Amino acid sequence: MLENTKKIIERIGETDQLYLENNTPDLALERADLRLQLVVISHSRQEQIHFLQEAVVLLEQARIEYEEMPMRLYLNLSLHLAKAYMLYFEITKEQRFALITQQILKPLSQHEHSDIYFFLAYASVSKNQVALTRHWLTKYSKSADFDLELLQKHPAFRPVREELWFIKLLQSKMH
Repeated sequence: MLENTKKIIERIGETDQLYLENNTPDLALERADLRLQLVVISHSRQEQIHFLQEAVVLLEQARIEYEEMPMRLYLNLSLHLAKAYMLYFEITKEQRFALITQQILKPLSQHEHSDIYFFLAYASVSKNQVALTRHWLTKYSKSADFDLELLQKHPAFRPVREELWFIKLLQSKMH
C-alpha cells in the first residue's frame, strides 16, 4: 500500500472517531474530502463508486443538517459535492451526474466564485451544451482565480478547443 494511501486511511479512521464524539460541517467536509482522495488514487471502479457514495452522503447530509454555517463552508461543501458528482460522471459517463452538478451549483452562481463557474462549465461541456459552456467559461475567465493552464489541459474541454470563441477566450488571457 502506498504511504499516502495509508495516511489517508488512518486519517479516515481518526475523523470517523471524531464524528462519533461531535460532528461538525468542517469535519464532514474533511471526511468527504479524504474519501474523494481515495477515489482518485484507486484503480478499482467498485472501490471508486463505494468511496464516492460515502462522500456524497457525508456532503449532502452536512449541507442540510446544520441550520447555520458560514457561507464559505456551505460553498466548500457544495463544491466538493459537485466534484464528487463529476467524478461519478467520469467513471460512469452518465450525464445525469453532470445534471446534478448543475442543479447543485446554479443557485450558487450569484456568489461569483471561480470554482462554481468552472464546474458549471465542466458539467455543461459534459452534456454537450456548448452555449452554456461558453457562458460559464466566460464568467470563469473574468474571475480572479482563473487558471489558464487548467483550462488548456483539462480533457473535458477537448470538444470545444477548436471553437473560435474558445480560442479567443484563451488568447485574451495569454496577453
